[in-house]
Amino acid sequence: MVATYVAVTLITLVLMCVYILGILSDNLYSEKRTALYSKANIISQTVSDMWDMRDENLMSLRIQDITERQLAGTNIRGVVTNTTYNVLYDNNSESNMRSKVFMRDVLKRALDGEQANSAFAADSGDTLTVSVPVEVSGEIVGGVYLAENVSSIGETVATIRTSLIVFCIVILFLSVLMSVGASYIFTQPISEFVEVAQAISRGDFSRRAKVQGLREIVQMGEALNMMCDELNALDEKRKHFVSDVSHELKTPMAAIKLLCDSLVQADAPDMATVREFLGDMSGEIDRLTRLIDKLLTLSRLDAANKLNPSRVNITALCGGVMRSLKKIADEKNIRLSFDAAENEIYNVVDYDKLYESVYNIAENAIKYTPSGGRVVTRLRANDRVCIIEVEDTGPGIPDEEKPKVFERFYRLDDSRARDTGGTGLGLAITREAILLHGGTIEVVDGEFGGSRFIIRLPMVKEEGDQS
Repeated sequence: MVATYVAVTLITLVLMCVYILGILSDNLYSEKRTALYSKANIISQTVSDMWDMRDENLMSLRIQDITERQLAGTNIRGVVTNTTYNVLYDNNSESNMRSKVFMRDVLKRALDGEQANSAFAADSGDTLTVSVPVEVSGEIVGGVYLAENVSSIGETVATIRTSLIVFCIVILFLSVLMSVGASYIFTQPISEFVEVAQAISRGDFSRRAKVQGLREIVQMGEALNMMCDELNALDEKRKHFVSDVSHELKTPMAAIKLLCDSLVQADAPDMATVREFLGDMSGEIDRLTRLIDKLLTLSRLDAANKLNPSRVNITALCGGVMRSLKKIADEKNIRLSFDAAENEIYNVVDYDKLYESVYNIAENAIKYTPSGGRVVTRLRANDRVCIIEVEDTGPGIPDEEKPKVFERFYRLDDSRARDTGGTGLGLAITREAILLHGGTIEVVDGEFGGSRFIIRLPMVKEEGDQS
């Protein structure tokens, strides 16, 4: 364990040093390069203003004066050439390159129109060079070449590297001492946590860790035990869910098999009987299809766990739901109404998921509201929240059943749900979609004895920016 701590610390320190030295070296070279470019561009601009002087000697003197003033007090070598690489000025008296050909790769690139730079190692030390073109009326007539010895940068980096090595050795020594002490404090309880985690991986959710020791260890133990409780509850829900799915799939399949067996065993059944049985079979298949579609929707919500947000007219969305359900409501003699603010309400949501959520709630309200009843959808919003309410005049939901209505396969009345084609998944899908939006959904008693479902969604000004 101690060796692991030391290895991690050592690797971290090495990476940190490499990063610091890399950033430092890059910054120092970048600053030097920028300074050289600045001087080169000033020389280029000033020289271009006098390039067309008829007296070449006078022009050379002026170029010399400009360059020397810019490079005064530095060890920068400056060379000015024309487009044929003939040197017009060179402040390095030892090289004596004036009127001679001076060719460098960066100078060639400058005469091609680039602002070029390069670095290389010379006998005198590391050297950084830059070159920029001299332009007159948009035409390149020459180039400025500057070179500076930057060995001091390497010396600075080497000095800092030595300091960092000493610092790392001290930190490593201290980390060894701390690791030895910490291993005695943390290793034993963590080993027990590992055993509990291994038991969980084998599906044994009954194991619990001892909660004792330092505050942090206690918090870890409590968190691990809480996770065990959650996993145990989730496992129970999974078993219950599998049982419910099996039951829900078995019921229509059993009905279809019974109808098929009845047809097979019947002696010369008349066509009316055959049509009746086939109609019943078609209804069971439709019910099975609806159930599978809902299961697939839930599976996609669980797997994707993401939205496709866009700016949506919520007023138009709710109005569209009401129009889609009007035929069903008219068949049951149920009056639909939509109460919305005068100004249209916009929000950033996933259109399809919100539409399906509102549709599921309103459709349920119509299904469970008796003939002659009423279903009201209300929409209002402020700067922080958008609220959608669907209220019906149906029989209502008992208080003790309200927390369960959003569970998968939950039905308040199984026989009535099957008569209306319910799968027990619509409200579960709605809840998952609303939670993905960061919203909430609840059911309370309606004003006229029915139920009122309330959706609250945070107002979002722009995509990805919740207000």
